[in-house]
Amino acid sequence: MERIYIGMGSNLAEPAEQLRCAVQALAQLPDTRLAGVSAFYQSDSLLPGQPRYTNAVAALDCRLAPLVLLDALQAIETGQGRERLERWGPRTLDLDILLFGDRLIDEPRLKVPHYHMQARAFVLYPLAELAPADLRLADGRLLKDLLAACPFVGLERLPAN
Repeated sequence: MERIYIGMGSNLAEPAEQLRCAVQALAQLPDTRLAGVSAFYQSDSLLPGQPRYTNAVAALDCRLAPLVLLDALQAIETGQGRERLERWGPRTLDLDILLFGDRLIDEPRLKVPHYHMQARAFVLYPLAELAPADLRLADGRLLKDLLAACPFVGLERLPAN
């Protein structure tokens, strides 16, 4: 099994509940074991005029192939009302593969490590709750270096769920 980290986000239809339902769905995936979930964090949307996001990261131990897992994640999103109307629009649920073991993946549908994660505090800080302190991404970057370059600004850690 490989350790996979999934970024989760929602800013529509009771976002914290959307994430809780997503965690339950992740735990039901075949050939997969839910290994942990970070705290939930709230942050402003990257685009003005959208509701605030609730974000978290889940750790999975998984035997699924990367694109099979991606299809399963997109099915969970669709099942929770995700409509892909625009790339950066508000959403009931967004599930992104952040890291897939020690793999570099460059497929038309999937890039791992997830692009731009190094600049997103709402990804890095929840990830750091679950990942080993010395985590090295497949591209050679250290998580602790990414954290040092991305201040905990604009994030609010929510009380335990």
